[in-house]
Amino acid sequence: MAIDLEPSWLNVLHEEFEKNYMLKLKHFLKEEKDAGYKIYPKGPDIFNAFSKTPFDKVKVVILGQDPYHGEKQAHGLSFSVQKGIATPPSLKNIYKELVTDIPGFVIPNHGDLTEWAEQGVLLLNASLTVKAGTPGSHQKRGWEEFTDTVIKTISEKKSGIVFILWGAFAQAKAELIDQTKHFIIKSPHPSPFSADRGFFGSKPFSKTNAILVKEGKTPINWQIH
Repeated sequence: MAIDLEPSWLNVLHEEFEKNYMLKLKHFLKEEKDAGYKIYPKGPDIFNAFSKTPFDKVKVVILGQDPYHGEKQAHGLSFSVQKGIATPPSLKNIYKELVTDIPGFVIPNHGDLTEWAEQGVLLLNASLTVKAGTPGSHQKRGWEEFTDTVIKTISEKKSGIVFILWGAFAQAKAELIDQTKHFIIKSPHPSPFSADRGFFGSKPFSKTNAILVKEGKTPINWQIH
């Protein structure tokens, strides 16, 4: 695993890459590859969330759990899939909520959320890799320690960030965030198993923009083209 982190992130996270957990994680990923397993996303996309959203541009964080584990789905942005791939169920529900939350939103014919990332929405998964066809297979191998540090670093070094936490897993990360200077929007997860329990109608996107405007920041254009 080559560490090709965007410079502003490397500036605040460089120490992590020398730590024991990260060296063990690198070794684990090499073993998986050497054993012939396919790992998603492909190497250059593992840190895609950081490449697309530099540290100094972060305004919003949307936290996912695991990359998609199907062929050509994951590309390093939480909830997002590459163009040409069917939109997954959770993202379909996110789009449905956008239609009712953001006036004029039109559901796109793809699931690539890069346009959000380029506007300052950090689409961060707690684990940054997964073995093909095996959800959760790279959990508890070190990625969570790294991404928890990412959340804490944003909390410590920035202010007025909106953290969108969907579901119990993401909401458990609230303890890493200084809520005296940041904003947290919580709801059930957009998965088909839980979206009807309060995700639909929670209006996270308009709430986020209202906060950003109040903070003197440019709101996000949620429309995907």
